[in-house]
Amino acid sequence: MEALCRALGVRSAGQRIASSELTSVAAMKTYSPGLSALEGGTIRAWARRGKYLCVSVDRLWLVIHLARAGWVWWRESLPPAESRHRRQAVALTVRLIEDSSLEVSPGLEVTESGTEKRLAIWVVDEPSRVPGVAALGPDPLSHDFTKEALRIRLSSTSSNLKTALMNQSLIAGVGNTYSDEILHRAHLSPFRSADRLSADDWERLGTSLVRLLGEAVELAVGVDPSALRAHRTQHLSVHGRTGLPCPACGDLVREVSFVKGILNYCPTCQTNGRVFADRRLSRLLR
Repeated sequence: MEALCRALGVRSAGQRIASSELTSVAAMKTYSPGLSALEGGTIRAWARRGKYLCVSVDRLWLVIHLARAGWVWWRESLPPAESRHRRQAVALTVRLIEDSSLEVSPGLEVTESGTEKRLAIWVVDEPSRVPGVAALGPDPLSHDFTKEALRIRLSSTSSNLKTALMNQSLIAGVGNTYSDEILHRAHLSPFRSADRLSADDWERLGTSLVRLLGEAVELAVGVDPSALRAHRTQHLSVHGRTGLPCPACGDLVREVSFVKGILNYCPTCQTNGRVFADRRLSRLLR
């Protein structure tokens, strides 16, 4: 998300919005001001707040939450409107004016694949007007983030570490993929209770969190936005690697399935060799 935000900022900052076309009415969460209020405005900057993309357009903000299956694509030349409406994945199109003397119209397409339809879009005068943004915890990529802040916030819950890391009100910006990666590097089970860690556990978790996310951003910065998702998978140790050898110890990476996703872990590195069953046997996962 951080790399996507930076890449889109480089490509679109300083350009004027010519028009916006909303295809998914359900994705739009605010109605006043509407999308039309952005037309004619200039994109000043892009910012990330946790897992929200925030676009400064003069005195307004376009805020986008991509959920599980959303993405923002930079298009050097947008297709005609009639062809876009046949592409069901497109939820929002923003056409930009780069040079009025050219016929080429660059812009942005916000898409969401699948059937869940959890993509959300707001137009507000300040990102904190979006309830989810206002409730965000500290961001591990911010300069003032500390391991002590991580300990204080996560130790306040009895949730397991996997759930606690993904709780955006505790820590902002960590999703399903990188929670698996962070816990693997920290040699911690995803099912450990967050309020039962030792001082050494907290040290490993805090170090792994900050370093891994920092490394992920460094690897992704400069990659074309359309290739970011594929690029990310090349550098993962456990997430999405069920049945493959753990790069740290060689044991097979295992998974636990959930209704809306999976988690991955290495038994040797994280659970003292224990292999967990499906989530439906959740009482055994402690």
